[in-house]
Amino acid sequence: MKHNSLATRIGDADIRLLRVFKTVVECGGLSAAEIELNIGKSTISKHLSDLELRLDLKLCNRGPSGFSLTDDGEKVLRATEELLISVAQFRTEVNEIKEQLVGTVRVALFDQCASNPESHLARAIHRFNEAAPTVQIELSLEPPNVIETMVISGQLDVGIIALHRPSTSLQYAPLYGENMFLYCGKDHPLFDASDSDLKATDVSRYTYAGLNVNSPNLIVGQQIGFQRAAKVQNEQALAILILSGRYLGFLPDHLAQEFVERRIMRKILPDQIRYRTRFAAATRKQPGISRVAKLFLNVLVQEHAGNVDEILAESNIPA
Repeated sequence: MKHNSLATRIGDADIRLLRVFKTVVECGGLSAAEIELNIGKSTISKHLSDLELRLDLKLCNRGPSGFSLTDDGEKVLRATEELLISVAQFRTEVNEIKEQLVGTVRVALFDQCASNPESHLARAIHRFNEAAPTVQIELSLEPPNVIETMVISGQLDVGIIALHRPSTSLQYAPLYGENMFLYCGKDHPLFDASDSDLKATDVSRYTYAGLNVNSPNLIVGQQIGFQRAAKVQNEQALAILILSGRYLGFLPDHLAQEFVERRIMRKILPDQIRYRTRFAAATRKQPGISRVAKLFLNVLVQEHAGNVDEILAESNIPA
């Protein structure tokens, strides 16, 4: 093994090279990573070469044929992810020692809650930012199964997901709900049909689109007898399929409201075919979440309960 091998000693410069490597992989290549890293392609290439030299390993193939990881690159990527999580955990634990709340709280959600009148996430973020203005918030949209995995692994602090199939590794704090109805687009055969002429059993013969993750959407679709002809990762994609006029699908009423008002979408048998989804904030049980994440979670829960001021008072932080 070479004396300058990264396995012998890891410094800040090495961690920076590993972060560049991880970003390039996530972006799918050097060109796509230029904007994310805010450095030129030639500099990125040099960083990768330096890392390969430090590791004494070939990590990736890059050239006219495109970008791809070698087998060694796949293994180094997994090790890099574990290392960066450990570094982040170290920083979190150090920040716990400080009086001032600093650091980052990482939150992900699945549903389109911005239009949901029952969701007070935006208001909770406002109050949290007032209480901890130096804390950075990272907010993203992810599929439910991805959120669960990332919360358990420590890549996320809080995940907002449907209360459907609880994981023994997570704990849940109920937040808000939404009402789900079956919709079709204006070019669908059922758009002009009268509900009085329809039965719940009639709709199951029509082409159906649903979420491709284990969720209330999947369970209810199966109960009705739908056979999915199209699968999507999120509700925005599902709305597009419904608007095509070729598919039936379930959407939350707040998301579909705009399309209904424009008369390009309608509910099908709303008194018979409907269900309600309840969302909760999921956090991992062990190890416990950071003080920053705990404050965010408490504000989020109490904002939905209408008692956020009590939480802020208990935290000894002025609102």
